[in-house]
Amino acid sequence: MTVPHPRHRRALVIPVGMAMATAVAFLPGATASAAPPAPTAATADATSLSYVVNVRPGHGPSGHVKKAIADAGGTIVMSYDRIGVIVVHSSNADFARTIRTVRGVESAGATRTAPLPAQSTTDVGTPKVLSAQEVAAAEAAEGQDPLQGLQWDLPAIKADKAHEKSLGSSKVTVAVIDTGVDDTHPDIAPNFDREASVNCVTGKPDTTDGAWRPGATESPHGTHVAGEIAAAKNGVGMTGVAPGVKVSGIKVSTTAGYFYTEAVVCGFVWAAEHGVDVTNNSYYTDPWYFNCKNDPDQKALVEAITRASKYAEKKGAVNVAAAGNENYDLAADEITDPVSPNDSTPTERVIDPSECYDIPTQLPGIVTVAATGAKGLKSSFSNHGLGVVDIAAPGGDSTAYQKPEPPATSGLILGTLPGGKWGYMAGTSMASPHVAGVAALIKSTHPHATPGLVKALLYAEADATACTDPYDINGDGKVDAVCEGPKNYNGFYGWGTADALDAVTR
Repeated sequence: MTVPHPRHRRALVIPVGMAMATAVAFLPGATASAAPPAPTAATADATSLSYVVNVRPGHGPSGHVKKAIADAGGTIVMSYDRIGVIVVHSSNADFARTIRTVRGVESAGATRTAPLPAQSTTDVGTPKVLSAQEVAAAEAAEGQDPLQGLQWDLPAIKADKAHEKSLGSSKVTVAVIDTGVDDTHPDIAPNFDREASVNCVTGKPDTTDGAWRPGATESPHGTHVAGEIAAAKNGVGMTGVAPGVKVSGIKVSTTAGYFYTEAVVCGFVWAAEHGVDVTNNSYYTDPWYFNCKNDPDQKALVEAITRASKYAEKKGAVNVAAAGNENYDLAADEITDPVSPNDSTPTERVIDPSECYDIPTQLPGIVTVAATGAKGLKSSFSNHGLGVVDIAAPGGDSTAYQKPEPPATSGLILGTLPGGKWGYMAGTSMASPHVAGVAALIKSTHPHATPGLVKALLYAEADATACTDPYDINGDGKVDAVCEGPKNYNGFYGWGTADALDAVTR
């Protein structure tokens, strides 16, 4: 099933009468826009593009490669020597083609199709924010935070029971690689890891104090994700899946909301080198929804982020990523991609998902997460695919499809929002942080566990969830998606639904 959808993040935001830039047209009342963004005013470097040049990992690019980059009109912005990825800016339209012929260059490609700086966007909208009256009126059971009664997602993965045993260890850090995190939020501040936070938007780390925060006009997405993972159990607001662990913000999206390769590479490398135990990745890397290995530019992007994510895992991090919101079968023979490249003019193309990757979601070693709703069924929008989806967790759905039990009233996922607020969002963006939180609880329980062991426990402890067959989520008599595989491993739920209680008791 192919639908138009906006640029990047895997969140569905469903306020009354409108949907923000991250919405997809799957839920009743939600809208989506695939219109290209409006161009910015011309600047001195308006014809410059950003590139990644991949060389042999080691102690830095050779003098021969450095000279070739300069001769081709390139300027090195950052060199990640340990993984052999060089970030370059150049206004030479033939830069990538030229540099790919140089001895010692293994691949090279443009990270975008629009000139620097990134274009602005005309998308508008906000999540469904809880009003002060709604916050004041919320009632939770004794021992719970005030808004916890609205969080149907916590009992769905037994996190409420897990918290009676353990809240997680403050020695464990989950990095939110995203749009930025508001660390001043009262539910995030107690657990924020400043040393593991950074702004990576340019592809080069910026450690200026607060650089990891979203601007006033930027998406609240990363802040919402951070609260889902580690909102403190402090008598204020909501409770995270792992309210005793640390959370950091690694900002990788431009002001316009694009997640470019150089930023994502920077984010993974930063996490690798700053003691991060889990990374959450609720996005796809722009401008290509799927990156095809038979295209030299896209091949280079896949290679760069593969190297960076593997480096993070080698250094101790479990990398968790959202499966996506298009109801695609990622194990299908072909998928129609109507939105790439999304930073210029999209052209519809048919791709083979076994050769064209959604990154980082489909990369080796990544924990790929599908979304479920309040009834435990695959969310109407969630991507799926046997052999692609590893695990499932609550990401929300329309109450028309999956209505939660009282006192919860929304089928969406409650999270923290910048400025000390709380609100609802939905998407596999919201499912992924639930799994990141459970992985953090496993790491807290088994502090010496390798990433491989944490993943093995994550899958072994998941609650096997049988295929929904037939899957007719809207009840119109038509099958909306097909699930393949047995109860203990299938295309909708992978190894099953994440289990937080087992994470702290097994």
